[in-house]
Amino acid sequence: MKTALKALAPEPLWNAARSTWLAFQHASQWPNATLHPWRRTSIRQLAGFQDKHKGQRAFILGNGPSLKNTDVSTLKSEYTIGMNRIYLAFPEWGFHTSYFAAINNLVIEQCAEEIRGLPMPKFLSWRSRHLIEPTEDTIFLYSTYTGPKFAKDVRGRVWEGATVTYVALQLAFFMGFDPVILIGVDHNFTATGPPNTTVVSQGADADHFDTQYFGKGFRWQLPDLDTSEVAYQMARRAYEAEGRRVWDATIGGKLTVFAKVEYDSLF
Repeated sequence: MKTALKALAPEPLWNAARSTWLAFQHASQWPNATLHPWRRTSIRQLAGFQDKHKGQRAFILGNGPSLKNTDVSTLKSEYTIGMNRIYLAFPEWGFHTSYFAAINNLVIEQCAEEIRGLPMPKFLSWRSRHLIEPTEDTIFLYSTYTGPKFAKDVRGRVWEGATVTYVALQLAFFMGFDPVILIGVDHNFTATGPPNTTVVSQGADADHFDTQYFGKGFRWQLPDLDTSEVAYQMARRAYEAEGRRVWDATIGGKLTVFAKVEYDSLF
């Protein structure tokens, strides 16, 4: 229906209607996502992270297959932000990331028990509040699918940009990290199909560092690399505008938005 209407309506009219609808969605969500006691607590918790790590470097760990070829042991004493099912690697590494982020509904729904048990501060989508109760280490972000923006202050609305890595970049900015270094962000998938379509994995996962990451029977959404690139461009501009840096040290990664650095040269 949506596709048919878009084809019939003139582009300016369609864009105006879409903007109005998105504004309505945000307006209807805002009271609960801002005034609910749990969110008020999260906003107070987030205040403690503002510029907490000003001028310190951080590594954002993506979950691509390249992570298997990266000597992650060198990060044990570094500040790190892990995402989604990164915790599957913790037993092998012998340490956990400094921070954790997850905003995808399907990931949180299917992994709530595992996420709940993680020992570090966890930044989760406000939508997950019915799955994971608030604690002093569980912080709810008002994250949305729509309304492209880069949130320099993550106490307000945070655009997801079709990838949790973009949310991690906004968190890292808010915390004051500089530089921020990406690893394991391969930006390349063997799985194909319409972006954001929910599918059920039929076997071993070839698109992440662990074949059980989205293993057989796991429901997940096909990647939207185009939207992610739009988001990454916004992140690069936001960091550069303040003289801060994002480097991409992913081994063999396909992302071209950020300056490339050799991982081993950082140590």
